[in-house]
Amino acid sequence: MNNYQAIFEPLTVKRMTLKNRVVMPPMGTNFANMDGTFSMQHVSYYEQRAKGGTGLITLENVCIDYPMGTNGARQLRMDNDQYISGLWHFNEKMHAYGACTSVQINHAGASAYGLRLEGEQPVSASNIPSKKGNPIPRPLTEEEIYGIVDRYADGALRAQRAGFDCVEIHAGHSYLLSQFLSPLYNKRTDKFGGSPENRARLTKLVVEAVRKAVGPFFPISLRFSADELLEGGNTLEDTIEILSYFADEVDILNVSAALNDSLQYQIDKMNLEDGWRAYMSKAVKERFPDKVTVTSGNIRSPKRATEILESGDADLLAMGRGLIAEPNWVNKVANGQEDLLRKCISCNIGCADHRIAKARPMRCTVNPDLHYEDDYKMKPILHPTKMVVIGGGTTGLEAAATAAEVGVSVELFEQKGYLGGLGHEIARFPDKKRIDDFITYEINRCKELDNLAIHLNHAASLADIEAIGPDIIVNATGAKPLLPPINGLKEQLENPDRKIFSIFDILEDMSKFQEFEGKEVVVIGGGAVGLDVVEYYAERGAKKVSIVEMQGEIGKDLDLITKLAMMEIVEKFDVEVHVETKLTEVRENSFLVEKDGEMIELPFDLGFVCLGMRAEAPMIRELDNYARRNGAVLLNMGDSKVARRIMEGTREARDILKTIEVLENTRTQKMLFEQAKSLQAT
Repeated sequence: MNNYQAIFEPLTVKRMTLKNRVVMPPMGTNFANMDGTFSMQHVSYYEQRAKGGTGLITLENVCIDYPMGTNGARQLRMDNDQYISGLWHFNEKMHAYGACTSVQINHAGASAYGLRLEGEQPVSASNIPSKKGNPIPRPLTEEEIYGIVDRYADGALRAQRAGFDCVEIHAGHSYLLSQFLSPLYNKRTDKFGGSPENRARLTKLVVEAVRKAVGPFFPISLRFSADELLEGGNTLEDTIEILSYFADEVDILNVSAALNDSLQYQIDKMNLEDGWRAYMSKAVKERFPDKVTVTSGNIRSPKRATEILESGDADLLAMGRGLIAEPNWVNKVANGQEDLLRKCISCNIGCADHRIAKARPMRCTVNPDLHYEDDYKMKPILHPTKMVVIGGGTTGLEAAATAAEVGVSVELFEQKGYLGGLGHEIARFPDKKRIDDFITYEINRCKELDNLAIHLNHAASLADIEAIGPDIIVNATGAKPLLPPINGLKEQLENPDRKIFSIFDILEDMSKFQEFEGKEVVVIGGGAVGLDVVEYYAERGAKKVSIVEMQGEIGKDLDLITKLAMMEIVEKFDVEVHVETKLTEVRENSFLVEKDGEMIELPFDLGFVCLGMRAEAPMIRELDNYARRNGAVLLNMGDSKVARRIMEGTREARDILKTIEVLENTRTQKMLFEQAKSLQAT
């Protein structure tokens, strides 16, 4: 019997019955066509999650008032009837797998996507930007407000006509309704501002208009920021009071959190525990016991998911990025395949940073194919093929497993006694432990494959490769710390009584780095690795933590969520930041740095040099010579090609399928040519 029965209990809301308690919440993708219609890949992306067993699929927020209400580089539209046919097609696809559907209708307000406004000023409750640095909006007139209420009603009716089972109103996350609800944005003095009742007035009008449009039997969901997690913003208690003004006509209360300037708690940072927001939905449920409540927040473990449901803290579980990473979450849990869950590691690189900060299509660090998932497994190879993988980090593991899953005979060599490479080592930091979830998945996946052999504590040699005679060689040997020729650095790193360390020193034996109280720590390098060290010591009570960076800012290349989280730590723990500052000399107990021509000495008890990583491919020339002599294909991928993040390596590793495809086609053509030649000879 499955240990997680609560997850699979059906739930009926009005005339919608969900087959289980797992909800895919709305998440922007940048997959839509530029005209606001679905692309084929867009529908396929959602189809994978429906096929994977998800009970309720909520389509990402859709524009109901174009262009003033639009957001995102590529957003779906439903502001007029020409979009109904595409939405109907989407619903047919989802319903075919037994999933119910909802759509989030939204007006971006001050968060509108500026490139579509053609010079128009965005609108809001007041003239307060929805995010630090964003354009200043203009306050809406009362006439405009009532016009927008009508747009919500039109959008909800259109959703019903397009075949959705439910409609969700977005009243959180710094969008228009949130801009009226929050005292941080709403500075109005008319009937739409001031008191909680007045700030709630627009949302109340929208909810009432939507109910009138869709009738009494159609479910309405409302998503909101229960706690804005900013000084001066709505607290959980404030929001519960505000909900009392319009909750009567709502069926589902989707309890989220945070605003744009507290984004690390809206798109949860890595070190927040599974289901950390459950206390918010519990409070909402206690105040509105007759309403269905939804909670979210890094829910990855079926055990924790079950605890939330069984305790009554929420009725439904929203797993956003968790379903990006693992579309088959529900089916795998139902089938007892918990060890094969590809859990989201909450890195926020491909899903949030790609989409929000860089206007790119959404990607995922741990899932290299969001659109077609396991379809490649349906095309096994026809010709016997052997492959050697050198390096058992995340790139090597993904390449090995992918190739083996289509029938390639694979042997992987790892010189260390464990798998996962730098990813596993970084996961030794307590705040980065989720990275190990991906490595555990990769290892368990490899164990399922009889045609994949793994050799630990074995540095691959040319003799090993010659003995195997591979058709494909994958070099994925990773990266090493970058240690430039700075005066005193080499000498101090070789000092037996040293106080200077590289990132690998702390990762290889963290038991030696457990003293925090009274310690003064200086970190050279303001990139991801240096900030991991800062986070580790600052959060654990070090007396003073300083960071030195040559560029004009720290965390320049971090994803926007991690950067927000790191800046929060810097501010909270008074980390001393030195930017545009160059390390010139390493001494026994201090660093000598230069800023604006002035030399500054920074004393420390512990000094860390974290100046990035460099590719490490020691055998690449030998491998290239072997491949040329023997007609093999050599691929250098992951950090051994260029030191980057896990995401780039994972995607390159999955592209091994292209190499296999070309090899298969070449062999098939050769076989057909030989057959034709033989027939001619006879």
